[in-house]
Amino acid sequence: MARTRNKGIELSRRPFWLLYILPGLALYLVFMALPLANSLRLSFYTGSGFQIDDFIGFDNYRRLFFDPDISAQFWNAFRNTWVFFGITMLVQNSLGLGFALLLSNKNLRGAAVFRTLIFIPATIAIVVCGFLWKLLLDPNWGSVNLLLQSVGLGKLAVPWLGLESTTLPVITLVSAWEWMGIPTMIFLAALQGIPDDYFEAAQIDGASGWQVFRFIKLPLLLPMVGVVSILTFTGNFNAFDIVYAMAGANGAPNFSADILGTYFYRTGIAGKHPVGIPDMGLGAAVATIIFIVLLVGVVLMRRFSSQDDSAKVERR
Repeated sequence: MARTRNKGIELSRRPFWLLYILPGLALYLVFMALPLANSLRLSFYTGSGFQIDDFIGFDNYRRLFFDPDISAQFWNAFRNTWVFFGITMLVQNSLGLGFALLLSNKNLRGAAVFRTLIFIPATIAIVVCGFLWKLLLDPNWGSVNLLLQSVGLGKLAVPWLGLESTTLPVITLVSAWEWMGIPTMIFLAALQGIPDDYFEAAQIDGASGWQVFRFIKLPLLLPMVGVVSILTFTGNFNAFDIVYAMAGANGAPNFSADILGTYFYRTGIAGKHPVGIPDMGLGAAVATIIFIVLLVGVVLMRRFSSQDDSAKVERR
């Protein structure tokens, strides 16, 4: 009887879990799912300005991929976005891992101060950070070129944001500097979660610092490497603010810093390309392509991460 009564109580309480997820589910549907579905729908329409009522099927995608007047800038922005992601992945996350390894040293004095200094840039608004660095990189009176000249490296003092070859790498490095504190803190938390027994056993066996990193720290950090990679990938393919603040909506000079975020803004919102009015259908097609790239990339990264975890479990 007691077992039957407890089972009846559990069944009567079971529907109440819906009350806890309904608010979050409603917010997700209103602000995420429905706008996403509507953007996908708009990518199959065209019209004048904000009035899009003519169904054209996949013509917006055809224009993006093959129309000479449009596809050149689209593919340029697509390529620049991958460059933006590649440099960020290499510089930001490598430095983040290096700083995390240094900060995890229990003998390091002032570790709390260094953690704060590394994380402070991530608390600055992106647009503010971009404008500050734009002032610092000014070719006439910017602090960067003045510093180079003062130490005898005047030949390296160039208009960093005025050359096609340097604009995108410089903006990417600024972005990596601003967000470097995020992977640093993630890796540091993972390192601090490793049991001390592993390091004590390695010390008894006479393992070197490199061997400890290679065979203990790195394998245990791989799940966090996957998390940081996904965060970097999604953040870079959604980037807009830093490029807009430092190179404008066109990614000047000559679209050398143009990425998918700025291309979408010009096409679907500002109406600067290809004509002087917004093309919301074309902009929705660009947004849909960004979503597809993000979806495929995240799924692949998750799959590789899960395979690495499974391989570790099998080795154990």
